[in-house]
Amino acid sequence: MKKIEAIIKPFKLDEVKDALHEIGLQGLTVMEAKGFGRQKGHTELYRGAEYVVDFLPKVKVEVICSDDMLDRAVEAIQGAARTGRIGDGKIFVSDISEVIRIRTGERGEDAV
Repeated sequence: MKKIEAIIKPFKLDEVKDALHEIGLQGLTVMEAKGFGRQKGHTELYRGAEYVVDFLPKVKVEVICSDDMLDRAVEAIQGAARTGRIGDGKIFVSDISEVIRIRTGERGEDAV
């Protein structure tokens, strides 16, 4: 099993969720996040004073999937989250050694 963590722009969340649903992935976790990469934030003007906003609003999406669904899931996220501009985000993939459903005690892919 794999864990996919995607940092995306907030307005792309619905498109990513729909794309994952279309390929058959049901569960996901979403968290609000702030950060910056190469774009290094931006400047804003507030009451005549200019200041730098280092951390930009992002959304972190986490999905657990079987190994055979990995490529389709990554392609779905990448296609739905892409705007073509800097700051589109990143996708991280890591191995998951065990999953346990708390309610039933199911383990492994049955728990996903």
